Amino acid sequence: MKQYQVVGIGNAIVDILAHASDDFLAEAGIEKGIMQLIDMDRAVDLYSKIGPAREISGGSAANTIAGIAQLGGRTAYVGKVKDDQLGAIFAHDLRAQGADYETKMAPKDDAQETGRSIILVTPDGERSMNTYLGVTEHLQPSDIIDTQMQNAEWIYLEGYRFDGPESHEAFAKAISACKGAGGKVSLTLSDPFCVERHRDAFRTMIQDSVDLLFCNRAELMSMYQMDSFDDALAQAASEIDILACTDSENGAYILSQGQRWHAPAMPIQIEDATGAGDLFAGAFLWGITNGYDLETSGRMGCISAAEVITHIGARSEADLKELFRKQGISLTQ
Repeated sequence: MKQYQVVGIGNAIVDILAHASDDFLAEAGIEKGIMQLIDMDRAVDLYSKIGPAREISGGSAANTIAGIAQLGGRTAYVGKVKDDQLGAIFAHDLRAQGADYETKMAPKDDAQETGRSIILVTPDGERSMNTYLGVTEHLQPSDIIDTQMQNAEWIYLEGYRFDGPESHEAFAKAISACKGAGGKVSLTLSDPFCVERHRDAFRTMIQDSVDLLFCNRAELMSMYQMDSFDDALAQAASEIDILACTDSENGAYILSQGQRWHAPAMPIQIEDATGAGDLFAGAFLWGITNGYDLETSGRMGCISAAEVITHIGARSEADLKELFRKQGISLTQ
C-alpha cells in the first residue's frame, strides 16, 4: 500500500468570500460566474469596496485534497505560499484537515504575497472569483518532491496552475515520478478560459499522460471545440481511461472503456456554488481509491458537491460519509 491515495498539486489560495449584488459586479467591471486574474492593486481596491467577508483557505485542488482528507483519505498537497499571515492560515487549515503539506514557503522578503481570491456571491448563489495568484504562480520543479509523487496512487493536477511560468515543468516532473512508480494521473480543466489559454498543452497532456479527466460541460465544450455535448464526451472518452464530467443541475456523466453512467444531482437550495466541482472530484477520487465502482463514486461526488453549495465556502461542513449512507450507499471503508 502506498503512503498516499492522492497527492494534489495546484494553487495555494486564501478565499475571501462576500455577498454582492449584480449591480455591484457591473459597477466594478466583474464578469459574473468566472475566475478573473487580477494584480495586487486590484485586489486591494476590491477588498476595500466589499462588505463583511470570511477568510477561508482555498485553491481548487487544495479544496479537493481537503475533501479527501475529511473522508479519511491519505493525502498530501503541493502549492506555494509566502511566510506571511495568509500563508500561515493556508498551511494550518490544510494540515488541520489531515493532509500533509510540506511545500517550502517563499521567504518573508519576497516581492509577492500569498495568493488570495476575492469571491463575490450573488443572490442566485453564483460566484465570481477575482484571483491574485501571488507566490503560488511561481511553483517550480524544485517544489516537487519525487518521493512524494512516487508514494502516491494518484496525483491530481489543477488546470489553473498552468498559468505559471514554470508550472508545466513542475507538472511534467510530478507526472514522471508518479507514473515511473506505477501511479496514475488525474487532471481538472478548472475553467473554460483556462482551457482557452492552454488548450494545446492540455490536449497533449490528456493524450500522453492523463488517466482520469475532471471537467464540467463548459470546460469540455471549450476543450474539444464541438457544438454537441455528446460528441465532446465521446471524443474525450476516446483519449483517456476515465472521464468525469459534471453538468450542474443535470448531475454528472462518467465514461470509461465504452461504458457510460449518469449520477443525478441532489435537489438543494444553492447558497454559494464555490467548490462544487472541487468536492465532486475529492469524493470521486476517494471512492475509486477505496474500491468503489465508478457509478457509486460519481454518486458520492454529486452528494458532496450538493453539500458544499448549501453554505458559504468551498470546504464541507457536514459528515460526508453520513450523507452517503442517507442516500443508500453502503460504505465498506
